[in-house]
Amino acid sequence: MTKLSTLILTGALITGSSAYAQMRVEVVGVGSNQIPIAIAAFAEEGVAPAQVSAIIRADLERSGMFKIIDAGSTLSESSPVDYGQWKSRGADALVVGSVQKLADGRFEVRYKLHDTIKTSQLSSMNQSAQPKYTRLSAHKIADDIYEKLTGSRGAFSTRVAYVNENRAARDYRLEIADADGESVQVAVRSNEPIISPSWSPDGGKVAYVSFEKRKPIIYVQDLVTGARKIVVNEKGSNSAPSWSPDGSRLTMALSKDGHTQVYVVGIDGSGLRRVSNSNGIDTEPQFSADGQTIYFTSDRSGGPQIYKMPAAGGNAQRVTFNGSYNISPRVSSDGKTLAWVSQRDGGYSLYAMDLASGQELRLADAATEPSFSPNGKYIMYATKGGGRTSLAVVSVDGRVKQRLTTQAGNIREPNWGPFMK
Repeated sequence: MTKLSTLILTGALITGSSAYAQMRVEVVGVGSNQIPIAIAAFAEEGVAPAQVSAIIRADLERSGMFKIIDAGSTLSESSPVDYGQWKSRGADALVVGSVQKLADGRFEVRYKLHDTIKTSQLSSMNQSAQPKYTRLSAHKIADDIYEKLTGSRGAFSTRVAYVNENRAARDYRLEIADADGESVQVAVRSNEPIISPSWSPDGGKVAYVSFEKRKPIIYVQDLVTGARKIVVNEKGSNSAPSWSPDGSRLTMALSKDGHTQVYVVGIDGSGLRRVSNSNGIDTEPQFSADGQTIYFTSDRSGGPQIYKMPAAGGNAQRVTFNGSYNISPRVSSDGKTLAWVSQRDGGYSLYAMDLASGQELRLADAATEPSFSPNGKYIMYATKGGGRTSLAVVSVDGRVKQRLTTQAGNIREPNWGPFMK
């Protein structure tokens, strides 16, 4: 097996100890223009299983876009607002709200967002949720605040998939968690490796590769029912599945014809066809945001580089030219930015490229396996340090960095889920 194919197919095999613990988030750096915002404790929020205002505060702080001002008080959405007072305390915006337990056991969460500069209400929201979804209600409020104050959609209520592995114990788990690393659930568990999770566009399914039959096979699993099916099990290696934007197809890398090439197949396993054509290894395919183009890694020029081609197949164009080793292409949801991993200066670094200008930006070192947030503002990746692999997040401008760590375990192969529909 070549160096490139070994990297793609067995890169997840790193010894570590397993952990069910939630991840801890450390934030380094801030955005260039932070918005000062006061978040008051919500009235009666102690009745809920999660402190709503604290989750909102943590979400906004983690984004690096906001400077949190201590409100020092509890205010409900019906409390009168002294805009002058909050403005004098340096807050451009104020968040207030309340939580009420309903007779049927659900919790009603209400909130309002005030603009202290324009002395007006910017937004409001009322949600009723089961106790286990209280955190989700808080994340949705944080999403609303982020969008109203930055103009971009928030991604706090989205989820991430990743692999948690302990090779020594032969314990491999595909786990699903909130974007802040909380509310971890095990979707798949196996004593053989699991790699390459990929979310469906509607957030209801995950495609992945499992070695449970002693060879890499592509599965799709329904996250609601738990039902799963084999989509591709051709001769040789079946690897690197990725969804089309409309959810009707998967693209993947297969070695059925003797060397690894890019294929496309219907989600029901029908209509399998080859779309790349080279004498080298073509792998790690990713659809563009509009579904018209496939980006992929190929060593056809002598070393691994990023290429693109029409989704139906055809002439491939090289995209990366700096560095002799460029892999793992990912394209932002707006189609404007390409992220990938480049081996330079003796290590692997995460880069981003403005596809219109071709300008590159080095975002993080010791990085592999990038994945964009659905709003295109952040990139999650795997990073190794302290003897184990964990996840980290960096903003596309490189200013804000987060690290998601556990007390133990190797956490890798992240894939950031879509906006929930």
